[in-house]
Amino acid sequence: MTAQVDYLVVAFTATSGASGELLGSDEKELVQLVWQLVDVKNKKLGKVNELVIKPDLPDLTDEKEEKDVVEESVEEENGSEADCVSTATSLESALNLFHLQLTNEVNSAGAGTSVCLCTDGQLHIRQVIHPEAASKNILVPDCFYSFFDLRKEFKKHFPTSDLKALNVHIMAESLSIPVDVPSMWDPSATLDPSVTLPAETAVQQVEIMASIVLALLSEPFCHTFSNQERVSEKFETGTCSKMEKVCDNTVIRARGLPWQSSDQDIARFFRGLNIAKGGAALCLNAQGRRNGEALVRFVSEEHRDLALQRHKHHMGNRYIEVYKATGEDFLKIAGGTSNEVAIFLSREDQIIVRMRGLPFTATHEQVLTFFSPGEGLKETCPVSGGKDGILFVRYPDGRPTGDAFVLFACEEHAQCALRKHKEILGRRYIELFKSTAAEVQQVLNRYSSAPLIPVAPAPLVSMLPAVSLLPPPGSMRDCLRLRGLPYTANIEDILTFLGEFTHDIRPHGVHMVLNQQGRPSGDCFIQMTSAERALQASQRLHKHVMPSQRGPNNRYVEVFPCSAEEMGLVLMGGSLSHTHTHTHNRTRSGTGLSPPPCKSRRLSPPSYSFTPAPPVLPTEAAAALYPPMGQVLLAPRPLPPGHAYYPASAQLYMNYAAYYPSPPGSPTTLGYFPSPSSLLLPRGLVRMPGLTYNSNGVKELINAMQGYPSPAESVSLLSSSLIGQSSRGDAPLMSLPALMTKPGGQYLDLTLL
Repeated sequence: MTAQVDYLVVAFTATSGASGELLGSDEKELVQLVWQLVDVKNKKLGKVNELVIKPDLPDLTDEKEEKDVVEESVEEENGSEADCVSTATSLESALNLFHLQLTNEVNSAGAGTSVCLCTDGQLHIRQVIHPEAASKNILVPDCFYSFFDLRKEFKKHFPTSDLKALNVHIMAESLSIPVDVPSMWDPSATLDPSVTLPAETAVQQVEIMASIVLALLSEPFCHTFSNQERVSEKFETGTCSKMEKVCDNTVIRARGLPWQSSDQDIARFFRGLNIAKGGAALCLNAQGRRNGEALVRFVSEEHRDLALQRHKHHMGNRYIEVYKATGEDFLKIAGGTSNEVAIFLSREDQIIVRMRGLPFTATHEQVLTFFSPGEGLKETCPVSGGKDGILFVRYPDGRPTGDAFVLFACEEHAQCALRKHKEILGRRYIELFKSTAAEVQQVLNRYSSAPLIPVAPAPLVSMLPAVSLLPPPGSMRDCLRLRGLPYTANIEDILTFLGEFTHDIRPHGVHMVLNQQGRPSGDCFIQMTSAERALQASQRLHKHVMPSQRGPNNRYVEVFPCSAEEMGLVLMGGSLSHTHTHTHNRTRSGTGLSPPPCKSRRLSPPSYSFTPAPPVLPTEAAAALYPPMGQVLLAPRPLPPGHAYYPASAQLYMNYAAYYPSPPGSPTTLGYFPSPSSLLLPRGLVRMPGLTYNSNGVKELINAMQGYPSPAESVSLLSSSLIGQSSRGDAPLMSLPALMTKPGGQYLDLTLL
């Protein structure tokens, strides 16, 4: 509306709690509403009206409940300074009574019909009336959806004024309006905003505001009240592009939401404040489920600051925490780049339902059949747009994830569809949830690009102390990670795929990663001679197709540069704690690293410190068969220089099968502890638990320890355990080949006795 209104309704509210700049921040109920009509054209003032609200109490008598509204005169015991005083027993009756009295007064004046509220600041409308009405499911009259902020109108003529520091007394003083007010309104006096204002104070506030309005309408200002503040009646859903710029001062993070809450529930919680289109984004956890958090984007910093005042306000029985957030945080959740998603979400006023747990072979026809009415059922929930109203979520290689989003034209159809929750499609039951546009974007973003280790794997042994595996910052990215390999691919396929970059692979630098079942996980790490060649290989080979010689399925492979420490972090399957995450706060985007494919890899040697084991005498050999957990051999002794496979430095080794060569050399900066350079024992006993039951006996074990002096008479088989006694104290007890090799194709777990 650009033309000046005919009437202004100067209004002031008071709650049973805090006042001033903290009005509405404590969720206290509205108890007083005072207003006065101002005839803009004739510059005349109407009578002062006061409405006292007495909220419903559980001990109200039937007589009080039946009498909803009682009008009283100014001469009665209340002693109010208002011309007309009314009493209401509930907020709903108070708002209806206000609307009725205001309409009657405007009609009796007969000088025009356009009316708009005018308040001192934003709090009376945005933080008091609308939030309380939303929490009580009360329909607010249309007159409360637009208003003038007297402070902003005053600032147009006094640009140097500070909106937050303005009050009625300062405005009246600047306009040279003589005001006879109590000493409590003196600017030098400090008024505690947490103290409830007296009843007569609200009437005085309204009278002063009406005088300020008349002063602005008169010369020399001749002010025009034309651009109202608007309160959004409905939250608008929409999409947000990752390329869009989002101001950091307009975003908040809400925590503690009920898991079943939707974006409309969030908009209801922030009722009175204007949320940007598509500005409510629910956050999902690593399993794709809502985690009780949401990011909300407002239209301005002013609305964001008002939202922060609702910290620990209640949504039902839960209180919601509200904190500042950044535009980058919002784009990570709600931003999208997929044209398919944009087209899917381009239809407005559609209800979105999320399907979870679909069979991987599910088709559009099966989904449409799932929502079609069964035999003898009259309820219908047709999918809006047919096949175009169904969006399947897929991995980057096209594999289905089991999730889909479906559009419905109205709330009735959506509720009918949700009643099919946990019904069967194929051989699986389907979970149905009401969803949002932001959740669609987030789910698509989650499956299209995997972040660097978003979820910490389970600890290897709960009783062992945790060891930090987080790589230090500033590591050189001289390694490659290949992700998405065909499960039938072998070393020859990888070398063929790398082509000319094969010559840049370090000796024994190809490391295949297996899952906990010992099968290929689709990942591979390659150590390159330089970071430059690793970068060139990733740029040239990323998303190229790798053909497999033993299978018909060819897949494109993702190639990322990474550091040796990051490679070791994934290979070793270490834990990642909150403390470590905050300590090394740096960007890891572009590495392509994802959670370790195996949550329970066993490490050989283990990754914990221990007290060195004392020498064991031959008489104690039987008792030494079962040493304490910490007494284990951590690393092999250094081998002589020039060994073809194992350098003389301290190393770490994995128990996964490394096909080329076997075994690999792992990074050396992961926080593990090498063994002493020499074993100061006159002789040594080695325990070898976990042998296969079909072992051929001593001969096979001696072959396994080939190269280490251990005569046959010093080898004994005891209950599937082995004690090997070295004949020379200066000979190495065991090295990596024996550690990684075992009769029967398994590894040997060696324990120093």
